Amino acid sequence: MNRLSAKKHVRADAKKRERNRHRKTTLRTSLKNAELALQEGDVETAQQLCKTTTSLLDRAASKGVIKKGTANRQKSRITRKLNALITQTA
Repeated sequence: MNRLSAKKHVRADAKKRERNRHRKTTLRTSLKNAELALQEGDVETAQQLCKTTTSLLDRAASKGVIKKGTANRQKSRITRKLNALITQTA
């Protein structure tokens, strides 16, 4: 590889790393907010946040930021907690 293409790869990798870091931090924040809503017992907010978090998990998995199995496991966990909360309040 010549020097110019190596420099270009360094620049591109930096952009990808920054993009992935942003996606990951947004995802973690969304997961944390959904967990808090579930713990507080706020069904309405929890449903909205879980829907948003599920979408972010799917998007992150499709972009390769996290693995598909990790996304599925996290979606399963928050969905189980949400369903337990809904049955508990009903």
